[in-house]
Amino acid sequence: MYEIIRKKRDGQELSTEEINYVIENYTKENIPDYQVAALLMAIYFSKMNERETLDLTKAMINSGDKVDLSNIDGIKVDKHSTGGVGDTITLILGPMIAALGVPFVKMSGRGLGHTGGTLDKLESIENFKVNLSKEDFIRSANEIKLVICSQTSNIAPADKKLYALRDVTATVDNISLIASSIMSKKLAIGSDAILLDVKVGKGAFMKDLDSAVELSNKMVRIGNNYGRETVAVLTNMDEPLGNAIGNSLEVKEAIDVLKGKGPEDLYSLSIELGSVLLLLAKRVKDRDEGKKILQDVIHTNKAYEKLLQMVKYQGGNVKQVENPELLPKAKYIIEVKSPKEGYIKSIDAEKIGECALKLGAGRETMDSKVDLSAGIVLNKKTNDKVHKGEILAYLHTNDLNKALEVEKTIKDIIEISHKKGQEKKLIYGIVTKEGVTLY
Repeated sequence: MYEIIRKKRDGQELSTEEINYVIENYTKENIPDYQVAALLMAIYFSKMNERETLDLTKAMINSGDKVDLSNIDGIKVDKHSTGGVGDTITLILGPMIAALGVPFVKMSGRGLGHTGGTLDKLESIENFKVNLSKEDFIRSANEIKLVICSQTSNIAPADKKLYALRDVTATVDNISLIASSIMSKKLAIGSDAILLDVKVGKGAFMKDLDSAVELSNKMVRIGNNYGRETVAVLTNMDEPLGNAIGNSLEVKEAIDVLKGKGPEDLYSLSIELGSVLLLLAKRVKDRDEGKKILQDVIHTNKAYEKLLQMVKYQGGNVKQVENPELLPKAKYIIEVKSPKEGYIKSIDAEKIGECALKLGAGRETMDSKVDLSAGIVLNKKTNDKVHKGEILAYLHTNDLNKALEVEKTIKDIIEISHKKGQEKKLIYGIVTKEGVTLY
């Protein structure tokens, strides 16, 4: 181990055997944290090349269980988001794709941060089962082409250990380490094609386009070099996506979109990402054809019916989907009113997310309990006209004191200008194995 640390410290390449040695023995607790911490710092400064990054990813995949999906018919597609605020896309995309007969199989995690993850959102629906047996998982995927459930605890255990160490040693922000962490969990699940929704902006992990392109490139190359068709789409996360931030509120909004009534940005992005998935599944000749088919799936209610089917198959209370007013509701709804007239200049996604967290919608630690009814619903988005006294947002809370504190903050976060700004792009570009295309 001493030799491996020294080698990387001096900027040399680690061999496949050396990387395998570190990951295997660290997972088995044969190597102490302090030596791996030293290696991580050496990697942070000396970087890893493409071959080393792929080897690290493979070693982490091999540290635990792999999910065999070969008993599921058809080209199986999966989607991963690097995380944002109000990011409800999975709950819309899954049913849309499955309604077209393409198996959408996704193992999701819990949220740590602004709001819950996809699993927490789904658990807003009474009795919805996120822990499925292998048999139920395969049956759902074959019969209704849609399953969203929790990961088995033994997927890429090396990544969990490494991430915890990176978190306390200031070595999280390294592109190779980030890419291998994300891709080891995705590739351990045997989908045929993976769509990566890489968020860019204030509310995203990647704050600027250059670093998001670099990360996307790295992940797309890892996926394709591992033999999985992988594409990344760079999407805007300067302001929250949609209007709702919070678990049951986002489920309600996803249902609205599937019924053709939701916010325009959430609907448009779902259609755009869906068209890429249909291309990956070899169902369409180009993305325009994919978009047309997906719009149809919304207008004919087939996508909404598919959501109902999934909820029924996974034991959830279908009545809450048919009537979203039955979903968990907060005791108080506080109106945040505009202090002046003008146009919305910006809504900092990260700061809004922090406010939702304060109201109880997310987790500060893995043990925190999420309030499924808490959150924020925006009434205005960037470039919307607003009058003095008009409602900017609604705070859903079970704690009035926290809400009053958040109300003051929200007025500062939502910037109002006297003139309208430029229209923002929803999508910045796409990264495939052929290269990067920016719009």
